[in-house]
Amino acid sequence: MPRQTPLSDIRNIGIIAHVDAGKTTTTERILYYTGRKHTIIDVHETKDLKSSTTTDYMEQEQKRGITIQSAAVSTFWRGKKINVIDTPGHVDFTIEVNRSLRVLDGAVVVFDGVAGVEPQSETNWRLADNYNVPRICYVNKMDRSGANFQRCVGMIKSRLNARPVCIQVPLGSEDNFRGMVDLIEMKAYVWFSDDKDAKWEIWDITDDLASKLNLTVKEDLDNIASIPALRAELVDTALEMDDAAMEAYLESGEEPSADVLRTCLRKGTITSTFTPVLCGSSYKNKGVCQVLDAVVDLLPAPTDVEAIKTVDEDGNPNGERLSSDDAPFAALAFKVLNDTYGSLTFVRVYSGVLTKGMSVLNTTRGKREKIGRMVEMFAAQANPIEEARAGDIIALVSLQETDTGDTLCDAAHPVILERMRFPDPVISVSVEPKTKGEQEKFSIALGKMVRADPSLRLETDRETGQTILRGMGELHLEVTLDRLRTEFGVEGNMGKPQVAYRETITKPVEYTYTHKKQTGGSGQFAEVKIVFEPLERGEGFVFKDETVGGTVPREYVPSVAKGLEMQKEEGVLASYPTVDFRARLVDGKYHDVDSNALTFEIAAKACFREALKQAGPILLEPVMKVEVVTPDDYLGDVIGDVNRRRGTVLGQLERGSNIAVEAHVPLNEMFGYIGQLRGMTSGRASYSMEFSHYEPVPRNVTDEIVAGRSKAA
Repeated sequence: MPRQTPLSDIRNIGIIAHVDAGKTTTTERILYYTGRKHTIIDVHETKDLKSSTTTDYMEQEQKRGITIQSAAVSTFWRGKKINVIDTPGHVDFTIEVNRSLRVLDGAVVVFDGVAGVEPQSETNWRLADNYNVPRICYVNKMDRSGANFQRCVGMIKSRLNARPVCIQVPLGSEDNFRGMVDLIEMKAYVWFSDDKDAKWEIWDITDDLASKLNLTVKEDLDNIASIPALRAELVDTALEMDDAAMEAYLESGEEPSADVLRTCLRKGTITSTFTPVLCGSSYKNKGVCQVLDAVVDLLPAPTDVEAIKTVDEDGNPNGERLSSDDAPFAALAFKVLNDTYGSLTFVRVYSGVLTKGMSVLNTTRGKREKIGRMVEMFAAQANPIEEARAGDIIALVSLQETDTGDTLCDAAHPVILERMRFPDPVISVSVEPKTKGEQEKFSIALGKMVRADPSLRLETDRETGQTILRGMGELHLEVTLDRLRTEFGVEGNMGKPQVAYRETITKPVEYTYTHKKQTGGSGQFAEVKIVFEPLERGEGFVFKDETVGGTVPREYVPSVAKGLEMQKEEGVLASYPTVDFRARLVDGKYHDVDSNALTFEIAAKACFREALKQAGPILLEPVMKVEVVTPDDYLGDVIGDVNRRRGTVLGQLERGSNIAVEAHVPLNEMFGYIGQLRGMTSGRASYSMEFSHYEPVPRNVTDEIVAGRSKAA
């Protein structure tokens, strides 16, 4: 079957933002204005569970009014196919943004016109930087009280270290938001109704524009007064991308045409030299069509971005795979979802053609997969397809061997595509089924949830036998347990949240351990001399073999590394994993008969246990970057409370009419914070937090934790 949509006419984009900036509302309008929907459902209308927006279809999303799981939809605008992924804004579900950005070619970053750049905006921006994803910015909610376009643009510049270029300027704000000026065409788009089918009028830019729209607020007048300067900045910045156009402009003095500007802006956007900024109000149905135009005009097709890198088994780059139907088939699995249709594996096809019935190779695991049903997803709706080509984002039904991050490819041309990076969990809870008879069903369901979400971890506590579920936050774990009920029909109980502490060492130590055992027959013997040294925070575990002269035979060195790798998961202070240290195997002894791989593994484990007691072991705790947005009246109370929680205040920022307090606070001190914050501020403050780093636990707190672990054991 020939290609239906040329590769150059495809746009794979994500909608990313902080929670409540308006991503899902914007996606709903995109689907309405492109003709994929005939009604609009607003997020606040879904909490009775009687209706849902297209992309927030899960019960947990409807109840909470937030996006929890990224959802893919496809639509067309001006003859271009746009694959849109609506992503969550809550920090607990950053994994969804992470894996979506990994397979997308561009992104629309939505900002709240009042709050501007918020914590999760920064996190998402960093993720987009990591994956080199070109972006356009959309300042939403210009109709809200306190909305300020120029302040938001300033925050994009200062807090994200970006280079924003305004291609629109708002006309009015709050209740008087009337539309925007297009600085490329130098035309004003004006609405006189908030109705979803209201048509905008196109006006010329005249000196009496403000009076015709009855704009009297200083900020609104300043925006209109800034139009000539912003237009000049737009022209200068855009023409940097085309020497010939710049030269023609300097010689003739004639301003470039709108088409020339768009070509230059597209080039600068795709190379991330700068980021175009638009404005609007998705809820009031103003500006969404203009955002769609910008997606088509400025964001890249799969052929416009760098070819995806291929790597060897150790993750080192070794080539690239061009996006083309003619290249051998290669795709990246970026998400696994448990659905009514069975297990759905979402893949981005980077090259070649995939057809139903094909046998492909999972190069990450060395396994074969037979392609059965293939579907194109429209949020919860699966539409069967017969083939997928380069640039497509589809789902494959009931793959047995493929997990998130795996590469599927033509077995005759094997490659491994550049892998994803996932964050480590920072919080854990014990979980168990509500009824003992459902233990097996509960375990199977939990295993499927963990397979689908790489930011979850499942393990068994060696001392208590409890099942421990680790995740990114309280909400993350709570939603996971609730989804077991709705998706698998099994209910569970959750214990008190526990912090994912770590252990490390503070001074180097050299230790020799001899493992010797005589049992009558052949004995056991191994001796290792290992130097343990502290590393910088975040460097993990490093093993080095520095033996000479065969004091430890080559075949036994991996067993020493394996023993240390296993034993470091149970530290010497409170049995938490040990991190940020180097182990150098410098000497040892062996016996021709009594030594083997197991004896050296045992010796390495014992050496670790004994040596680290002398290496100044300390506990590390996860520290969160917290932002509390509060009215000025409660600022003192909020800061005092942060200090009581062993927090460090980093600074204060204006956030509309409120103050945002930024601080570092240990995660252990943040459980149940929302209730206390609401009580302290009469319900008027809110907060968000994300993992920042690990740092040492004070001695008195360490003693409490160690005592608590000993008691539990």
